[in-house]
Amino acid sequence: MKIMKIALPIAGGQLCQHFGHCEEFFFFNVDPGTKKITSKEVLKAPPHQPGLLPRLLHEKGVNVVIAGGMGVRAQDLFRQNGIEVVVGVSPSNGSPENIIMSYLAGSLQTGANLCDH
Repeated sequence: MKIMKIALPIAGGQLCQHFGHCEEFFFFNVDPGTKKITSKEVLKAPPHQPGLLPRLLHEKGVNVVIAGGMGVRAQDLFRQNGIEVVVGVSPSNGSPENIIMSYLAGSLQTGANLCDH
């Protein structure tokens, strides 16, 4: 069984609209076979510096990042590290856990990337 790790940028307990401005990251380990969350880890966000987060999340074993908005350069850096990026996700999708479950079910609602830099 291969575990998948999904990262969400969080501010105020909900999905942060601007990836680089979040307060913390929630890491969810999920079993893609059963589509269930197996564990959750919280990491306080480091001070913002370009290029740091793609490297850090890659080292943590993250496979997917789900965010409201993210700059094109950050998206490219994540992809270079083999990490799938899903942007345009609104906190209106519910709790971080609900967002993960919707993603796993293939029903996550996405819109426009909320970052334009």
